[in-house]
Amino acid sequence: MRDLAILCLVAAVVVFAVVVELIAAALPVLIVITMVPPEERPALAACLAAVDSRRRLRLWPALRAAVRVRRQL
Repeated sequence: MRDLAILCLVAAVVVFAVVVELIAAALPVLIVITMVPPEERPALAACLAAVDSRRRLRLWPALRAAVRVRRQL
């Protein structure tokens, strides 16, 4: 019984970590899709690609770069 409880706890922690990673990866994309006008998306995508070359875009650096570019326009 105790082994089953430990197994369930480990599985819950793994599932939680996976869900958090998926949300962290998808949130910047959802923000761009919902809040950036369609005609500005290519320029923003090019800017973010130049600023952050990691595969998973971090939320706050992406938002700061987007605001900086938006203010320059």
